[in-house]
Amino acid sequence: MLSGFREFILRGNVIDLAVAVVIGAAFTAVVNAIVTAVINPAIGALLNAATLDKALPVAIPTVSGSEAVLYFGAVIGAVLNFLIVAAVVYFALVMPINYVKRQAEQRRRAGEPVGDEAAAPTEIELLAEIRDLLAKRDAAP
Repeated sequence: MLSGFREFILRGNVIDLAVAVVIGAAFTAVVNAIVTAVINPAIGALLNAATLDKALPVAIPTVSGSEAVLYFGAVIGAVLNFLIVAAVVYFALVMPINYVKRQAEQRRRAGEPVGDEAAAPTEIELLAEIRDLLAKRDAAP
């Protein structure tokens, strides 16, 4: 049972996922700070509220006679936060990775070596090296 768990933990994709979660959490804090400190007050000023959290209030009467207040500005702020995170992830991660993949595919179609293939010696180079090593071995006394 423990060996199966160890194999699961040591898989590359689990480690990658853990790193992604940590970086995502840290990045979300940065985006939240920007949205909370810059964007929400700017839009709140347009909607005549201190921040989006209190913007666009809608009062609903309750059964007890008091009022419950819905703040639709808070929903707008959450949607903006999501859109900013999604845009940054797309433009900073997805687009560059897709570009690199397209370039690699174009090189592969053109018959050029891609990635590690470019650094690897050809079969002829390997055979020449083996020939030279055999010649040295046979020439040694």
